[in-house]
Amino acid sequence: MITVTKTNALRFHQHGLPKDVLRMETLPLHPLAEDEVLIRVLASPVNPSDLGTLAGSYGALPKLPAVAGREGVGEIVEAGPAANGLAPGDRVLLPEGAGGWREWMTAPARGLIPVPASIPIEQAAMASINPPTARLLLDSFVDLRPGDWVAQNAANSAVGHYLIQMARARGVHTLNFVRDPAWISRLRDLGADEVLVDEDASAQAARKLTGGRGAKLALNSVGGPSAIRLIKTLADGGTLVTFGGMTGEPVRFPTRHLIFHDIRLRGFWLNRWKQDATGEQRADLFADIFAQMADGTLRAPVESPHPLADHATALEQAARGGRRGKILFKMTDA
Repeated sequence: MITVTKTNALRFHQHGLPKDVLRMETLPLHPLAEDEVLIRVLASPVNPSDLGTLAGSYGALPKLPAVAGREGVGEIVEAGPAANGLAPGDRVLLPEGAGGWREWMTAPARGLIPVPASIPIEQAAMASINPPTARLLLDSFVDLRPGDWVAQNAANSAVGHYLIQMARARGVHTLNFVRDPAWISRLRDLGADEVLVDEDASAQAARKLTGGRGAKLALNSVGGPSAIRLIKTLADGGTLVTFGGMTGEPVRFPTRHLIFHDIRLRGFWLNRWKQDATGEQRADLFADIFAQMADGTLRAPVESPHPLADHATALEQAARGGRRGKILFKMTDA
């Protein structure tokens, strides 16, 4: 029998700025079905896609009203008799689309991904979106070998951190562009091979740093002139993959590079991969990610955790430039 009947949650009824549309509401929890579990939410991060969802600009939007937050980690407190082998005390990734900015939720046990208890809560909370994105960007477009180069902008982002660590483990070199010079030494400490300020003069310097070979793969999450600079770092036949547009600026059609250097332009959206992936593919992906998180070789910095009640401060920090890590909602002191 369910022991929790309601939850506090950050919900929005229309799209707009977080300060205008988010409300703390008390929502009922329905009685637990035989194949469901009761989850106490432990932590949930604030991602750019969360802000895009609130604004109504993200590629997949929930039916309103909706609880905000696309990912997180929780602990099972109660399990129905047909709960697919899950039991109280197990940690799981929060189900996609359920809304993680809340204290409690009920969810079908089928499809939930268990999380090893050895992984710190804050790192586990960020496991659903950015690490899979980094891993799939490295795996899905170019056959990368040890000694090859990958270039990326917004290298100080969570995806950028994960990609640097994953590439280093494979012997693949990373060429990283950042807007804030303060990140240069931090990313080098993380394992980045080269870090440059994202400006026009850096594109030519970047080619020299690769020994003139150029990068086989370039990863764009910024757009505008930054994406063109990435294209200039590519080797002949190289591939630029766009998976974000932080500035909102369009990418100019790089005619010269397409014609004379056979550059390929691709796009990536994790949601599409999740729609098409088999259960086995998902399990294999997260097994690798969890193994690296557990041994400490895969991590992302956290600037500050906040309780749900402090959502105004948390979201203001998340929207601000110059942060040193992710902003999270943390519902427990564990």
